[in-house]
Amino acid sequence: MAITVFKDSSYSLSTLLEEIDRGEIALPDIQRPFVWKAAKVRDLFDSMYRGFPVGHLLFWATGAEMGARRIGTHAHEAVPRLMIVDGQQRLTSLYSVLTGKEVLREDYTSSRIRIAFRPRDGSFEVADAAVVKDPEFIPDVSILWDGGGRAKKVREFLKRLEAGKKGKLPEEQRDDLEEAIDRLYDLRNYPFKVMELGSNVGEEQVADVFVRINSEGVRLGQADFILTLMSVWWEEGRKQLETFARDARLRPQGPSPANPFIDPSADQMLRVVAGFALRRGRLRYVYQVLRGKDLETGEVSAEIREKQFAALQEAQAETLSLTNWHEFLKAVRRAGYRSRAMISSQNNLMFSYLMYLIGHRDHRLDRKALREAIAQWFFMTSLTGRYTGNFESRVEQDLRRIAEAKSGDEFVATLNGIIDTALTEDYWTIQLPSSLETSSAYGPTVFAYHASLVLLNARPLFSPLHLGELLDPSAHAPKSAVERHHLFPKAYLTRIGIDRTVQRNQIANYAFVEWPDNTKIGDSPPRDYFPPLFEELGPQEQKQTRFWHALPEGWEQMDYWEFLQERRVLIAGVVRAAFNKLRTGRLPEEDELLPPWAGVPERSLEELLADMETERVEFKSSAYYSYKPEVPTRVITDSVVKTVAGFLNASGGTLAVGVADDGEILGIQPDLDMKNMDGDRYVNSLTNVIERSLGSLASTMATIELQAVDGVQVALVRVTPSPEPVYAKVSKRNGALFVRVNNSTRVLEGADLVGYVNERWA
Repeated sequence: MAITVFKDSSYSLSTLLEEIDRGEIALPDIQRPFVWKAAKVRDLFDSMYRGFPVGHLLFWATGAEMGARRIGTHAHEAVPRLMIVDGQQRLTSLYSVLTGKEVLREDYTSSRIRIAFRPRDGSFEVADAAVVKDPEFIPDVSILWDGGGRAKKVREFLKRLEAGKKGKLPEEQRDDLEEAIDRLYDLRNYPFKVMELGSNVGEEQVADVFVRINSEGVRLGQADFILTLMSVWWEEGRKQLETFARDARLRPQGPSPANPFIDPSADQMLRVVAGFALRRGRLRYVYQVLRGKDLETGEVSAEIREKQFAALQEAQAETLSLTNWHEFLKAVRRAGYRSRAMISSQNNLMFSYLMYLIGHRDHRLDRKALREAIAQWFFMTSLTGRYTGNFESRVEQDLRRIAEAKSGDEFVATLNGIIDTALTEDYWTIQLPSSLETSSAYGPTVFAYHASLVLLNARPLFSPLHLGELLDPSAHAPKSAVERHHLFPKAYLTRIGIDRTVQRNQIANYAFVEWPDNTKIGDSPPRDYFPPLFEELGPQEQKQTRFWHALPEGWEQMDYWEFLQERRVLIAGVVRAAFNKLRTGRLPEEDELLPPWAGVPERSLEELLADMETERVEFKSSAYYSYKPEVPTRVITDSVVKTVAGFLNASGGTLAVGVADDGEILGIQPDLDMKNMDGDRYVNSLTNVIERSLGSLASTMATIELQAVDGVQVALVRVTPSPEPVYAKVSKRNGALFVRVNNSTRVLEGADLVGYVNERWA
């Protein structure tokens, strides 16, 4: 005989409803808000009336020991014997209609499900004004089972029908109508096929069974199981979560969780509660410990369950405290964020709240000090998207790290340590500028830039108003008060041949302006609209405007692509400056904002010679000409390629061609004579060499210019870091990875190569 994980049984509808009322079967009316449309409930009744099958029900035994009682209730009701896994919406529909009780909707409002019945042809309709007025309908079938006497309700219906028809009905017709109503009333005896899973079946198996037999293919999440478990053992706690979520959305009068950032769901609040109570980020583990399982020994006991639910109760009280919630949201505002339009990941917000609660309760940190620490933490998690993707494992890691803190100071130090690990020098100078190379208007980096402008008290371009006020929904500013405008207008870019949306809508092409200024700018090129508007500002305002809006000197005359590349670096500098202000209370000095290779302004040959060769500066005597007859040209050229590749794969830098190792200026004339070139052809030739050896993307990150010193020309190759590994094709090596190490270029191989790539670009 086949082994099964379930047993088959059958329940009449009336028996199901009685066991729900007695508490034998848990029907959590707020476990998940009722999502069926009234028309679907109508169709359910129609199918049952016709004697059609309407699917099975799937129950799961709770495994509650004899005499087990719920927690958190005054009456200490017995724990239900069965939980509903599949069929909740059907049972909720039937329970609501047959008992006349309200259901909770998706928007957290309560309402009745009103289904009308026409006995003449046995049809069902959703009750509306027209149906209610029609005497042929029983406008709400719930009255048949409300205990007020079915015979009396039938008489009232027939009397109303006869009044509408203005005449007595034939006896045969009355009999047919009464029979139809009796048939509807007898739906209370409709048989339901029920499969009961034993308490020893794990939640993963239950989820698998659910998916395999559920025609809609809905997959149950861990939060569904935990909320169901709470409805069994601690129904009051589950209702508290749902009430918090409902009030955040409905914004009732008086104190509430309502806020401008998020309408948290019960699932989201549950994650915070579970992380706070049990120090777990994976809901799978949370479910197991709430079932009473010792994760180390595998033992399941009532003592463990009671202990974990007690911890959950205590943590939930702190989590749902309106004082804690709104104090935390002050930290979000402190980080420069003003509305939900600036929140790219709700997970980052909710898990930052978890950190706030730990700092508040476990370490008794002063509210103001905690606000500063969490503001920095939230800024980092939002900027880097820390809790997106596989976030549960990251939450577990962070919880383990902060568990080592023994005091408030250590807690803050641990948070700062994690922040510093995430926001490294390479992040600010390489990863962040690279991540800004996008046309997505709703990413974490662009919202962090907007928050940075708020932190820096910036103003929109050409405006005297503070941007923070215009972005703050509580300031009641009209939505059109400020908007993001294309610095290179779309129509202008189209006229010069840049007509793809992804090209025109690059993040680095946007700036905040007031609506009237946007109208003035129109479709004019930057060289026409920017100078007259900019000249209306005073010298200090001009300096601030260039800094806030990351505008390179002379940007209005720049090539569009060159402008985007330079502005991304400057935007990264603004974000870094804002975070520095958030952390230290001061703005960094101008030379702290950007790395030397960013070149604002670019370093001259004299400045490079003053420093000599470094990690970001290299000299080469030539690119083609060999000063030593025994050294072939290809070796000379390969040396240039390797250096450029090393800069691309590290932190960028400048290669000076025509300068000896000791700083003597030799010039590029020997190269020009050898190749019979002028300066323009020489630049093109070097560009082609870089593109052939390193690829097209790499060639766009290496700009070449000629500078003359005392009449001697030198080529400066300025290289920015690459967002991905660059492999060089040189003599005897096809696909080698070169990096800069101090003032030399080296090739990486084997484990060193793999480790460097993983660390540098992971």
